[in-house]
Amino acid sequence: QVQLVESGGGLVQAGASLRLSCAASLRASSYYFMGWFRQSPGNKREFVAALTRIGGTTYYADSVKGRFAVSRDSAKSTVYLQMNSLKPEDTAVYYCAASANFGGGYYDRVGQYDTWGQGTQVTVSS
Repeated sequence: QVQLVESGGGLVQAGASLRLSCAASLRASSYYFMGWFRQSPGNKREFVAALTRIGGTTYYADSVKGRFAVSRDSAKSTVYLQMNSLKPEDTAVYYCAASANFGGGYYDRVGQYDTWGQGTQVTVSS
């Protein structure tokens, strides 16, 4: 059973930085996409960033482009989300997700992913 465990969330002030980690109990060869999503109360889960295993191509939501960066440490089977210049609207529970196959290549869709972590809370105060 593949497991994903997120960590690194917390309470910070606007303008601060946080780095989220996603430790995966799977081999680096076991996924096609690794994604980060977030969900705030009353809202749908939304795409934040994704990373491909082959080539390490990255994708970002427009709302975080230029502020967030997704990266990986293949040796540790860990994916990171570096979040800079945080804003109150970034407040949400952040989820890590893995997609075993290319599927339709819809890296920004919840349905593309078959394994999810439990989430970590990020709160940004103004």
